[in-house]
Amino acid sequence: MSYLTEERKMIQQTARDFAVNEVLPIANKLDSTEGEIPMELRAKMANLGYFGILIPEEYGGLGLGVFEYALVTEELARGWMSVASIIARGNGLWGGINDEQRKSYFPRMARGEFLGAFSLSEPDAGSDLSNVSCRAVREGDEWVINGTKTWCTFADGADFIQLFARTSMPDENRRHVGISQFMIEKERGKLPPGVSGAPIRKIGYFGWKTWELHFDNCRIPAAALMGQEGRGFYAMMSGLETARVHTAARAIGLARGALEDSITYSQRRVQFKRPIAEFQYTRFKLAEMAANIEAARQLMYYVADEIDSKRRCDKEASMVKFFASEMAERVTSDALQLHGGYGYTRDLPIERYWRDARLTKIFEGTSQIQLRIISDRLLGGGE
Repeated sequence: MSYLTEERKMIQQTARDFAVNEVLPIANKLDSTEGEIPMELRAKMANLGYFGILIPEEYGGLGLGVFEYALVTEELARGWMSVASIIARGNGLWGGINDEQRKSYFPRMARGEFLGAFSLSEPDAGSDLSNVSCRAVREGDEWVINGTKTWCTFADGADFIQLFARTSMPDENRRHVGISQFMIEKERGKLPPGVSGAPIRKIGYFGWKTWELHFDNCRIPAAALMGQEGRGFYAMMSGLETARVHTAARAIGLARGALEDSITYSQRRVQFKRPIAEFQYTRFKLAEMAANIEAARQLMYYVADEIDSKRRCDKEASMVKFFASEMAERVTSDALQLHGGYGYTRDLPIERYWRDARLTKIFEGTSQIQLRIISDRLLGGGE
């Protein structure tokens, strides 16, 4: 089965050209200094429609599917994973919004004018998402929020924060009930009133900051509640299949960048009076890297097609997220080894691919969580 129609090939090639000509030079310049994604680059991405790939045409988006979303993501990640990630801050909102909210938010998102930060994780709520303790209490026409959130990337640069907070105390056997989601609109470049925080000292994923946030009687309008009160957990879960394909695409893009750079390097690097590309070990290693990338890509294509066909594929989405992220760490590590000492410098992008690939095994559910999901589908509920 051929997934790549002529239209999809055009979308892929456009994104590839953009990544090589626009994204990669900026990444090579700014990542090593922990610089931020320039607004000029974001404007170009908006013009290409990358913030509205999944947004219906009636709201100003491209009206395309998860398959096209993955195609573009892989190409952008080959340049800079953070750029491939920021498109997820447009492209609609995870479930639980009404028609009026879609009319208000989606056109601005598609234009890149209304991008969000996602605030779910807490010091004690990461893999165990039902353990959210940040509280939102209704007082008249407002919600008052108190608590601590962590791993909130883009909290300062976003136009809104999509917050998940507990609005009622949980039943011990149904801890996921009582979590609600909120839209906290804010001024770009600042944290909302009643919120303080500090950037987390990451080892990678540069281009934007990741924050720990402290909510201290942060007041938001009652209308900031998204969807039904207490149903935020279900809204969050509804978007995980797409999010995991997006992460798989990012991982594949990183691995492909490492492979392509390694091929070029091996043809230029001379040892023992000949290019290292002529040595069998190098050739076999590059072949192995390429085979693993293609295997992950074909699985991603299948899962994206299943999502677009409205078929349930939570097990398969976990499989592709697990397989692609584990593959990316191996491939980027192999690429660094092939580059020798040069790979361990910031003069080449190999170390960036390596650092960022390591993160794909953690966010959107760790590799261990994916194995838990897959095994539960195969064997029934576990411990």
